[in-house]
Amino acid sequence: MTYAEAVRATWAPLRAEGGLIEIVRYATLAANSHNTQPWRFTMGPRSITIAPDFSRRCPAVDPNDHHVFVSLGCAAENLTHAAPALGLRPTLRFEADAIMADLESTAAEQSALLAAIPHRQSTRAVYDGKPVATDLLRELERAGTGEGVAILLVTDRGQMAAVTDYVVEGNTMQMRDAKFMDELKAWIRFSESEAVATMDGLFSRASGNPALPRWLAQPLLPFVLSERSENDKYRAGIESSAGLAVFVAERDDAAHWVEVGRACQRFALQATALGLKYAFVNQPVEVPGLRRQLAAYLDLGARLPDLVVRFGNGPELPKSLRRPVAQVIARGAK
Repeated sequence: MTYAEAVRATWAPLRAEGGLIEIVRYATLAANSHNTQPWRFTMGPRSITIAPDFSRRCPAVDPNDHHVFVSLGCAAENLTHAAPALGLRPTLRFEADAIMADLESTAAEQSALLAAIPHRQSTRAVYDGKPVATDLLRELERAGTGEGVAILLVTDRGQMAAVTDYVVEGNTMQMRDAKFMDELKAWIRFSESEAVATMDGLFSRASGNPALPRWLAQPLLPFVLSERSENDKYRAGIESSAGLAVFVAERDDAAHWVEVGRACQRFALQATALGLKYAFVNQPVEVPGLRRQLAAYLDLGARLPDLVVRFGNGPELPKSLRRPVAQVIARGAK
């Protein structure tokens, strides 16, 4: 299979005849950390359960599994848009570290954000720097607000510059951490053949970098993935963006992290529907000390920031891939 064929298979439109398998496929098109796809699905006659796959966790960048549960929430949000299109109304609950979706028959209907799912991507590129109209900002704010989750939109250039400093400081600390760098490199897919072989990870061209064979890319990596170049890239990316979105949960626990994921995925789908791009700049929430400092700067009180996203008008980049549904369904599930 070529990379182009894998992209077409991954991001194919929803097939009404696909049933629960197709709902799961659409759930896997959600945003997730490092494209590790840290989820397992179990299907019952009238239910789908989304549980963490801890074999795909990233302990260096995500020691408390915050990003794992955020990723599950992103997948759950996609499910809430895909299921009604196939005539099933989902009711979600979180228990025993898993998301249970009970499905009830209903008239088939398509949500406003369903069509955005196969077009959404985290676009790690320089944007055009143009502001986003106030009415569109309101739509993004509505989409990004969830149960126990608030969203702060930062469009003031001075405040954006201040948050950029936290991003750069966090990136510097992470790039000086050997365990973090080893973990990041393990999830990089340098060539199209590598990306197709695993159907996961961070494909170089999806991040705006050239695709190269591993034997050539690995010796060049220290020169390309340097502290200075990455910090310059993050500064340029945020400066070119229309604004930043900070997602803040009322409590710092797994149930609220799931809701953060749902809110962020809705935000991403709404941005996509409006023709906007977005990308994660999460370094300040991945370094505990900086997370508290950013909370103080944003005057969050006892709350902590969960995700930081930049958004604006930007280009289309090559898409990432997803594993086939058969690989994410729990063994023995039907």
